[in-house]
Amino acid sequence: MRLDVKENPALLKLDLYCKGLRIDESCLIKEEGRPILRTRAGLGSGLEMILPDNVWTNTPVTEAFTKESPYVLKLDDRHRYQLYLNDGHVCEVRIPKEPEFYKKRTSSGKKMARVGVLQGTYLGVYPTAACYYWKMKPKRQNCDFCSVGLNLGVEEEEAKAVNDVVETALAARDECGITYVHFNTGFYENDTYLDQLEPYVREIRNRTGLLIGVQTPPHPDFRRYDRLRAMGVNTVSFCFEFFNKEVFDRRCPGKSHHVGLTRYLDAVEYCARLFDTANGEIIAGPEPVEDTLRAIDWITSVGAIPTVCVFRPLKGTDAENDPPPKTEEMIPIFRRYYERCMERGLPIGIAHNVEVSIVLKPEECHYFSDHHGKYLWNKTKIWFLRYVLRAVLAVRKWKADHDFYARPLRSRIPLFGKPPKALAASESVS
Repeated sequence: MRLDVKENPALLKLDLYCKGLRIDESCLIKEEGRPILRTRAGLGSGLEMILPDNVWTNTPVTEAFTKESPYVLKLDDRHRYQLYLNDGHVCEVRIPKEPEFYKKRTSSGKKMARVGVLQGTYLGVYPTAACYYWKMKPKRQNCDFCSVGLNLGVEEEEAKAVNDVVETALAARDECGITYVHFNTGFYENDTYLDQLEPYVREIRNRTGLLIGVQTPPHPDFRRYDRLRAMGVNTVSFCFEFFNKEVFDRRCPGKSHHVGLTRYLDAVEYCARLFDTANGEIIAGPEPVEDTLRAIDWITSVGAIPTVCVFRPLKGTDAENDPPPKTEEMIPIFRRYYERCMERGLPIGIAHNVEVSIVLKPEECHYFSDHHGKYLWNKTKIWFLRYVLRAVLAVRKWKADHDFYARPLRSRIPLFGKPPKALAASESVS
């Protein structure tokens, strides 16, 4: 493994997450780049950049710790963006332009940039009201690092009509070639988050043909995930954040009191057997490194894929004064992340045109491993699945554009592996 940010784009991406970036006054980010928007839970609060080897990153630029960053972005006399570390040149980076659909409006008059945003090359949508943890009385019980309650109604619409979301997704698909829409919601009283989300899922599936991901709290009735699978959802994700229960209870009081860590873990294990992929999302930094490593080992052991976020102390949140993690402490985490996924034969990186800026993708973490020749079989399987999925997406798009789906199909065959045994249970869910 090369521990040089000039030669290791994944290490550079990680280092930028941990140290942030200062933008020189020569830069024309506001005129040329994507707007810096803090939407959904707030992790995409930074500057979208494309590093060497087409590695996308969303780099912190507004948080307090970034003022002391050793990284500076400058515009040279040939109008190219150059990244410097302690006055030494690192590399040229690209700044993705603001997509045209951001300026468009839906048929109801909503600005599309306030309905959904690109985070890398996929569309992220928080379609419903703010998480109920933000509204609890006498004291709110939101996660201390989350900014959803600060964003909705400010940076984005507080609630989005189904048709507004579909029109935005179609505009993003046709202009930017997106292949994936990711929905997430917060917690709501009486566990209504899936009830609220399902109409969006049905219409996106039927009218766009795009891959669909869903991220919500784990529903107490796991049969609801059989129904999501039958609707055509490809992946589900559960953000339990911390494997260390003491840290989980302290930093996620609402999740701890109303759901509990055990239900999160049970849902990850259940859905790993049901969907094309399932994810357990964790945050690296606030808990001891050994606990994060244990989380990666457990998630991969049940057949799910970890999503490992680097802690970002967002402005205005309860954790805004906490320090970001140190890069050298994070390297073993992302090395383990990649190696466990490959050892378990998990299908990482198979989706076409899904570049993720707010986290390190598992396949990007190969830069942290010294065992490249060890995983030849799984690399071959991933290569094959990538082309199969690309063909499947082309067919789905054609069917959606030609009104093939008069109604949702009642069953799906996964893109790999055995058909889920629990799928038949969806027939009994009204």
